[in-house]
Amino acid sequence: MIRMKDISKSLILATLAIVTPITGFSNEVAIKVGFVYVGPVGDAGWTFQHDLARKQLEKAFGNKLSTQFVESVHEGADAERVIREMARSGCKVVFTTSFGYMNPTLKVARAFPNTVFMHATGYKTAHNVGIYNARFYEGRYLNGVMAGCMTKTNIAGVVAALPIPEVVMGINAFTRGMRSVNKNAKVKVIWTNAWFNPGREREAASALIAQGADVLTHHTDSTATIQIAEEKHVMAFGHTSNEAKYGPHAQLSGTMHIWGGFYIKTVNDVLANRWNSTSTWGGFSQNMVALAPFNTKVPKELRDRVTRLKRQIISGRLHPFAGPIFNQSGKEMVPAGVTISDDELGRMNYFVYGVESKLPNT
Repeated sequence: MIRMKDISKSLILATLAIVTPITGFSNEVAIKVGFVYVGPVGDAGWTFQHDLARKQLEKAFGNKLSTQFVESVHEGADAERVIREMARSGCKVVFTTSFGYMNPTLKVARAFPNTVFMHATGYKTAHNVGIYNARFYEGRYLNGVMAGCMTKTNIAGVVAALPIPEVVMGINAFTRGMRSVNKNAKVKVIWTNAWFNPGREREAASALIAQGADVLTHHTDSTATIQIAEEKHVMAFGHTSNEAKYGPHAQLSGTMHIWGGFYIKTVNDVLANRWNSTSTWGGFSQNMVALAPFNTKVPKELRDRVTRLKRQIISGRLHPFAGPIFNQSGKEMVPAGVTISDDELGRMNYFVYGVESKLPNT
């Protein structure tokens, strides 16, 4: 788990005061919006993408809106305290941006029925709690296609944080994309058991390379995997943001999460009194997922192929989880002619055929 120093109530309030933008705002501020981050903002990764969207939100509303955020908040009691203090401080919308914030968000929401809470990647809602996520598996599938075409060892490695459905789904999508073009492809996984732990991520990435992987990707919050790929001269795909500056030779592409438009729409809906508790899951077609720019190492014919497949996903002609789908023991999980439902995706608890590593507790 991510570790952080103990935070007292007074320190949380002081932090909120420090990070709340003041310059340029007046007494005419229409709404205050809070963000809770699981990792440091940094300059790449999951939290960076959410903070980039927060800045876009500020720009869209000008002096009619102020925002505040707290970074590196542990997924437990600390999260509940931070979320509660944001609601108490007058935030009318609070975005809680990690899976482990789900239950703390719901608990605080019961005490603040007039505040809107939006929780990223969860599955529980309430009258004042909505959920949202990106269909990153669409990009992961296409990254897998590229990996399957460019690998020489037929082995890819994934540095993964926690064995929850969204992470399992991403690994499976990458594997299915890889094996759609290369039936000899295999995927190995090493778990770090933390969203942000660069040291563990570096160790995991190095171990995967030692096991024969010549292409890496990750579902963690730091850039450590891309940096190791660059150092060891193997290929890589970024996660959530464009990490090319950390691996200019290694990163072939990646999957980026785009939150700005969703945040702007949510605040507009709240101000217009038309917000309702819903589940939003957007992909390429909703501009909530994008591919990172192609490295010049990627052949033009492969870039064109991936672009065509992306158009097919947008049009609905291609779904990364269209049957038949077999688990790693060969059991059919989704029959031919059937596309897995969103509900099943949200509960995915098995690896597909081609993933060599085992899920913990399975």
